[in-house]
Amino acid sequence: MEKAYKAALNFSYEGEIQEISPMGKGHINKTYLVITNKEKYTLQCINTNVFKDPQSLMENFYNVTEFISKKIEDGRASYLKKTLSVVKSKDGNILYLDDFGSYWRSYIYIDKVITFQKATDLETVFKAGYAFGDFINILSDYNIDELHETIKDFHNTKVRFENFKKSLEKDIVNRAKQAKEEIEFILKREKDYSIVVDKLEENLIPTRVTHNDTKLNNLLFDQDTFEPVCIVDLDTIMPGSLLYDYGDALRIAGSSAEEDQSDLSKVNFVMDNFIYFTKGFLKATKDSITKEELELLAFSIKLITLEIGMRFLTDYLDNDIYFATKREDHNLIRAKNQFKLVKDIEENLDQMNELVRKIYEELSWNMYARTFHL
Repeated sequence: MEKAYKAALNFSYEGEIQEISPMGKGHINKTYLVITNKEKYTLQCINTNVFKDPQSLMENFYNVTEFISKKIEDGRASYLKKTLSVVKSKDGNILYLDDFGSYWRSYIYIDKVITFQKATDLETVFKAGYAFGDFINILSDYNIDELHETIKDFHNTKVRFENFKKSLEKDIVNRAKQAKEEIEFILKREKDYSIVVDKLEENLIPTRVTHNDTKLNNLLFDQDTFEPVCIVDLDTIMPGSLLYDYGDALRIAGSSAEEDQSDLSKVNFVMDNFIYFTKGFLKATKDSITKEELELLAFSIKLITLEIGMRFLTDYLDNDIYFATKREDHNLIRAKNQFKLVKDIEENLDQMNELVRKIYEELSWNMYARTFHL
């Protein structure tokens, strides 16, 4: 707290600081709420173990939020109402480096909003799908060459698999014996890890500006109207695939439980949530999504859920150096949770593919009918 207070004094806040308190449930950065007598701000200490190049991270963050802000001001964002607004340090920088070598950033706190850790009702799920699709649309004409790759190979599932195998071979704290079933689960699905990566490399699906961490709690809703307001946690904005954003969003929105749930009987993939999120997402992206992306939508949920489970298990084998944990087997519990979802998705994948096709065809027909007044 003392470091946070000293860092806060170096930002160009309006008014005098009255209170600083920890907030948030993020795995990576340390986050604080700063209250002055005139405004509220979010203050974050960036985890440089995860983000090796904080300057590149914040260049992405600042440039993209400025781009989105102009779109919203011009009325070119059909759904989202706000974006994060960076507060610069007193010397005019988008980052502040303290005497301990820690990097800090700050932005205006968005008040009177709520978040959801998991889906609560189908209307909210639909709105979330539309909001994340709208986010991709807003950034469709952003110059992708200006983006830094803040975490190399973040969703490269081939690389993630190779990293997992290296961690398994080293087994530095002798944990592999506790996760034999989960290890076998990953190894048996090796053929899945190259599908999307190869299509991106071969330009069979487009590379887009994507969020890459579309958890439901990264979408802020108005606390009174329950309408989507703003998408946050923009550290992983990078070149990627629409499939990554869609798949990761439904990894959360499609689950009956939070990813820390250890009772696997409570962890199921909810088909109604899948249907309503897909309706919202495709309503937003129906004019830009390609045939190849459409065919991989349902599969992408399985792939990203499998990837995140593999990352949890890799971190478990590495002695918990990436994700914040509260107990020794926390990452193993998370991995088990994700693999239970993967099993459910695999059992329903044919039906899910058919539902994606029907939803898209219905949206396309409705658009055609409106155009020709049918």
